[in-house]
Amino acid sequence: MKQSLLVNEAKSMLDQAYVPYSTFPVGAALLTKDGKVYKGCNIENAAYPVTCCAERVAIFKAVSEGERDFESLAVIANTSRPVPPCGACRQVMSEFFDPEMNVYISNKDLEVKEVKVKELLPFSFNQDDLSSGQEK
Repeated sequence: MKQSLLVNEAKSMLDQAYVPYSTFPVGAALLTKDGKVYKGCNIENAAYPVTCCAERVAIFKAVSEGERDFESLAVIANTSRPVPPCGACRQVMSEFFDPEMNVYISNKDLEVKEVKVKELLPFSFNQDDLSSGQEK
């Protein structure tokens, strides 16, 4: 799937966002290696810590359906610069995505910046850290 098509899939989720507090809609579209697209939008809550970002919604939808092989992710918001994922989303991406996977971040003008997962969170906490912490 072309980058622009995936960005448009993400854009289609902006109207689905539930953002009564921030009024900052974000859309995401996650492409699996077998061509399926899982979309997400941010969903807010009056108790802010339980809010979930668009990226994590898309990732969790895919993972809950048994997907583990991902091709690329697109994220978009009505911002002037391409919208970067938050830290929590970057950590989730590092758990499920190959470090070389492309992430397309976009803005209201459909400008796209392509980055690798490893560029978003270069020194991520991972499974190796958990197992090394159990060594005696």
